[in-house]
Amino acid sequence: MTMERKLYWAVGILSILIFASSFFMPGKPAEKTDLPWHIEHPAADKVRIFGMTLGQSTTNEAEQHFQEQAKPSLFKSPDGQLAAEMFFEQVTLAEMKSKIVLSIAVPATELQGMYERGLRMSGTGSGKKITLAPEDVTRIRALPVSGLTYMPSVRLEEDVVSKRFGQPAQRIREKKSGAVHWLYPQHGLDITLGNGEKPVLQYVSPKEFDKLLQPLLAGGEVIGQ
Repeated sequence: MTMERKLYWAVGILSILIFASSFFMPGKPAEKTDLPWHIEHPAADKVRIFGMTLGQSTTNEAEQHFQEQAKPSLFKSPDGQLAAEMFFEQVTLAEMKSKIVLSIAVPATELQGMYERGLRMSGTGSGKKITLAPEDVTRIRALPVSGLTYMPSVRLEEDVVSKRFGQPAQRIREKKSGAVHWLYPQHGLDITLGNGEKPVLQYVSPKEFDKLLQPLLAGGEVIGQ
């Protein structure tokens, strides 16, 4: 192995250790707003995570906090549902590179118009992806972020998750994939673990949590409280 490759792997391993150790070390000098378990509730039905209040903060504010520019897209599911998202390819939080997807609260009356004005369309594994017109990109940047999906670049063990987030209110295993969802309705949080994959953390407003829960119950089985 060349010296360059050794250095590359050493840096990668060190980054993972820094992030994983931050789950255990309360004194780690990291910004609280950069930690996925630092969940605030400005009001009973509000969630504030990574410096953003869901249902209130905008993509512009997220870009300022993450110091990165997001890529906008409109998605159409096989059943015809439209959803607007902003994607951060790489964000560094608590010394670890991650991906973040913001769901944008676009009024239903506007989504169809955005779809019709789309510049191009491409297929994805779960539907179609539409490139938005410039005026629609400007519009969704000014609308509230309704949900946030956080995908860190490191795998986490269950005991690490339970130490930082506490025991979930419920666990549901997907029948098809075997992935297990740790559910925290009080935080509007769904943490997906299992199958040797990296975790996926999805945050929504607590009042919107049922929209995450019902599809899981339909396609999974409850395995514990």
